[in-house]
Amino acid sequence: MSEADVRVIGLWPSPFVIRVLIALKLKGVEYELVEEVVGKKSELLLRSNPVHKKIPVLLHHGKPISESLIIVQYIDEVWSSDTPAFLLPADPYTRAVHRFWAQYVDDKLPPAIRILRGTDGGGKDEAAEQLSAALQLLEEAFTKLSQGKHYFGGDSVGYLDIALVSYVGWVKAVEKMAGVTLLDKAKVPNLVAWADRLCNHPAVVESIPDADKFVEFSVTYGSFSKPINGPK
Repeated sequence: MSEADVRVIGLWPSPFVIRVLIALKLKGVEYELVEEVVGKKSELLLRSNPVHKKIPVLLHHGKPISESLIIVQYIDEVWSSDTPAFLLPADPYTRAVHRFWAQYVDDKLPPAIRILRGTDGGGKDEAAEQLSAALQLLEEAFTKLSQGKHYFGGDSVGYLDIALVSYVGWVKAVEKMAGVTLLDKAKVPNLVAWADRLCNHPAVVESIPDADKFVEFSVTYGSFSKPINGPK
């Protein structure tokens, strides 16, 4: 399959775009990243996602799919013969649990990150506490779901791993920007080890640059990234 068959409309710092790129790389799918201009919405984006007008959008043979978690599930279903065969667990209950935690990640992390970045108003101390509390719950979830293995998905990177790791670059960036410690080895040792391990995975390493790049982006563009970089 050529890159022209699979295109991703997005912007590199978006965690929602990052997770789509990771899923495609895990499946070994060639793709073209069609980058948006910060603060603007291209005609291709507006035409491809007329309802929400947000990134990311996956174009597969010209057909658009929106919403990052839906896109990851679509990738999982379409390229099910590739390795890994499935990103979501085979067991229906476990699959539902992974979907629950992925939604929890999207509900809890973005608002706190935006406050710590300074793009949204609010108390930074409270935002840091909320984000730290969320990570501690995810630490507990990791212990249960990983069953002593390397990833939420067990032996291989799975759906929930992709959903959460897409925020790691921003979490590390706001640690620097706000002077806080979030990925704290004393509080979330398993998550810290998981993040280090996963960020060095071949399918992930190129999609999540060093935290300094996220800091630079935030300082340069500030809230101008919000219109096309909101939660999915």
